[in-house]
Formats: sequence, C-alpha cells, structure tokens
Amino acid sequence: MDKLIIAIVILTAIGLLCAVLLVIAGKVMAVPVDETFEKVRACLPGANCGACGFAGCDGYADALSKGKTKDCALCVPGASKVAGEVAEVMGLEAGNVEKKVAFITCRGTCENTSDKFVYDGISSCSAAELFYAGPGQCTFGCMGFGDCAAVCDQGAICIENGMAHINPALCIGCGKCAKACPNKLIDIIPANVPVYVTCGNREKGAMTRKRCKVGCIGCKKCEKVCESGAITVDNNLAKIDYSKCTGCGKCAENCPSGCILVRK
Repeated sequence: MDKLIIAIVILTAIGLLCAVLLVIAGKVMAVPVDETFEKVRACLPGANCGACGFAGCDGYADALSKGKTKDCALCVPGASKVAGEVAEVMGLEAGNVEKKVAFITCRGTCENTSDKFVYDGISSCSAAELFYAGPGQCTFGCMGFGDCAAVCDQGAICIENGMAHINPALCIGCGKCAKACPNKLIDIIPANVPVYVTCGNREKGAMTRKRCKVGCIGCKKCEKVCESGAITVDNNLAKIDYSKCTGCGKCAENCPSGCILVRK
C-alpha cells in the first residue's frame, strides 16, 4: 500500500513539475502579439486574392503593421470601405480605391468561331491548352472549360455559348480568374472604362479573320481616328490606354471587325 501511495505522489509531483515548466516555457518563448496586425487583419475581407501585391490578406496586414507600405487603398475587393477602416487603424489617409472588374478579351462564341477538332479529355482549359493549344480555331481565344469559373468565389463567371462570361455586378476584381486563364485572356480593368477591345489574337489580320469573325485584324483604323492617342496597335492587336481615353467612341465606330465595344 505504501508503494502505491509513493508511486502516486511521484507521478503527481512529476505532473506538477511538467505543468510549471510548460508555463515558464510559454512565458519565455511566447511570440509577442502584434496588435496593429490583428486590427488591420480584422478589417480585410479575407479574399486572399493577392490583388494588393502581397501574399494574401495576412501579407498585406503584416506589411502595413511593419511599415513596409503606407498605402491603405490596395485592397481591391474591399474597396473604399476597407480602405477607410484600415486607415483609421493606422492613422493614415485612406486614399481612393478604384473599383475594378474582370473583363474577358474575347468574343469567341459558337457563332463567331469554331473548333478545329473534337476535344475529348479533361474538362479544363489548362489541360486542353497542352493539346495543340486547345481545340479552338483561334489558339488565343477562350476555350470555355471554366478554369476561371472554378476559382471565382463570388459566382461571377459562367460558361455560355462556348465561352466564359463575367457578371460585373458580382465581380470584386480580385484577379483569381486572370491567374487561372492559361491564355491570359482576362484583364482586371476599371469598372467605369468607356470602351474596350474584345480580342486577344496577335496573328496577322488575314489569319485572324479566318479564325474568328470578330477578331482584331490590326488595321490601325482605330488608332488613326483616336484624337487623344489612347489607342495603339501593337503586335497586330489594338490596346487602349485608359489614362488617355475620353470615351468618344470613334474607335468603335471605325472598327471594321467590330471587336471594339462601347460600354452601355
């Protein structure tokens, strides 16, 4: 009986000693909590999209709390609301957050283009792209398997008539879809842009015309009529500098293939 009591006492003493050591170790080795980081992180939406230029919301909050950046307006999904909350925590000016949305630079619907072969493989744009650059006649166009839709947390992307379509009312401009698109067809642009180019084909005009009815043929008519110098044709493809664009719509009016659209 005495041996049993001694064993219990020894085990209890060992348990108490271990508990004390753990408490001491917890105090000595504890990592200090960065209260600024915690407050900033609580303001961010948690999209972890990387649109701010950092590794997700934690990376942005860490950069702000450690003074690596003083820009409180980098969270695109959070827009001005989050910028204001972060600025209040940091004691800085909020600045303006321009609302942005994803835009697909392609109109390769079933009516405007066609496939060069029947693809019977994994239903993924990334997988199909490895097989002769995809089944479509235009190797620069949307393949319509929905890699972009699969990564969209907002349900802003759907696949209709052979290609992806984005609902700007649901899009938060996080950019995940742009990263998922193997053909780099998705641009993140200001939500209020007046005109946009709906093509990504960089082949010469005659070849582009064979691929798609509404592809950019690089004719430069848009460039010639743009009085503000906002649109240029580079590598057989029209590009718009939105910092110069006045929204006059002359480029769209003079585009022979109809690949430049005016925002409605």
